[in-house]
Amino acid sequence: QVRLVESGGGLVQPGGSLRLSCAVFGTEISRYDMAWYRQPPANEKYLIANITSAGTTTYDDLVKGRFTISRDNAKNTIYLQMNNLKFEDTAVYFCNSGVRHLAGDPFTSWGQGTQVTVSS
Repeated sequence: QVRLVESGGGLVQPGGSLRLSCAVFGTEISRYDMAWYRQPPANEKYLIANITSAGTTTYDDLVKGRFTISRDNAKNTIYLQMNNLKFEDTAVYFCNSGVRHLAGDPFTSWGQGTQVTVSS
């Protein structure tokens, strides 16, 4: 059973930085595209950053140039470096599988997420 554990969120001022981590338990992530999603207050989750199994990255326009997704397959962990944070980045951040799904994809549920609050 796959478990996703996000960490690293917190309260930060506009222009500040945070580094989020997503530790994956129950499966090896090396074959899978992985992604970060976020859920602003009173809204649904949406994908903001994707990294393929080969390491190719794509970003939603709202975070492009400020956020960097990376992966460490040996540690079974995904990261999101967030720089120049803005008020509109306030959300709960989740990790999960990415845009391409392999047969038998074991990512069938969400973790608890980690709260990022950008406030002056």
